[in-house]
Amino acid sequence: MRRSLKWLAVATTIGMIFILLGGALVTKTGSGMGCGRTWPLCHGKFLPLEITPELAIELAHRLVSGVVGIMVLVLSVWTWKAIGHIRETKFLSFLSFFFLLLQALIGAAAVKWGQSSFVLALHFGISLISFSAVLLLTLLIFEIDKKFEAAKLFIDKRMGFHIIGVSIYSYLVVYTGALVRHTKSSLACRDWPLCLNDAPSLPTNLYEWVQMGHRTAAGLIFIWIAYIFYLTIRYYKDQKVLYWGWMISFILVCLQVIAGALIIFSRLNLYIALLHALFITCLFGVLSYFLLLYSRSKRNYH
Repeated sequence: MRRSLKWLAVATTIGMIFILLGGALVTKTGSGMGCGRTWPLCHGKFLPLEITPELAIELAHRLVSGVVGIMVLVLSVWTWKAIGHIRETKFLSFLSFFFLLLQALIGAAAVKWGQSSFVLALHFGISLISFSAVLLLTLLIFEIDKKFEAAKLFIDKRMGFHIIGVSIYSYLVVYTGALVRHTKSSLACRDWPLCLNDAPSLPTNLYEWVQMGHRTAAGLIFIWIAYIFYLTIRYYKDQKVLYWGWMISFILVCLQVIAGALIIFSRLNLYIALLHALFITCLFGVLSYFLLLYSRSKRNYH
């Protein structure tokens, strides 16, 4: 049974990544109305006769979300019963399914009644919380057979402050990035990193403010994670989980910045845009794991 649970956990984690990338694909290709104003059916039918690219993308996203949603529910119940004695299990089980259900309801409401761009921008972030909960459940399952060094890790208050702070702040970065997509502000500034357009000036409209707001937020998280990585090299090099974890985080945030710049230079290349979403998904997962480790550290050493 334990092996089956591991396979389900890994498959569900991968499935959550497909949901996140699928949602980004729907937004970037303008396929949100591919199935019209009907949900969960497509134009009132299970499979319409006239298939357009937008319909195929939206319908595929709905199908993947439905299948993975069932997998998340099964994983939540199974882990609750199998490893419910582990302190974090029940909370993560609830979190994973609740937020996946919430993002599905927001998506359905957007299709049937429409939503403002500022509300729709929450969609990706809500899915991200569900993904992180599933990822942490998966790590808990694999910890049963092999105790990681992380189980005995000590994280002091200084590092704990940075872990909590940058994790919360990363969610703001995610929201501003989603807002860029939903307000169609991706090319509001044709230059990078500044918004020069025809002449250097402050942003002159909402779209430029949204774009530059996201760039500023992304620049600050890059500096923050770079600083934390510097602290780790200097003071925490002997703690391998922190050392490698922040190295991975720094690499991911670098890739995120590079992908963001390439989106502008390539004039919205779809594959680069999806990589941009993938990098922030992985980064948020690593930061969520750091939060788990810090909560354990506080419990073990207080």
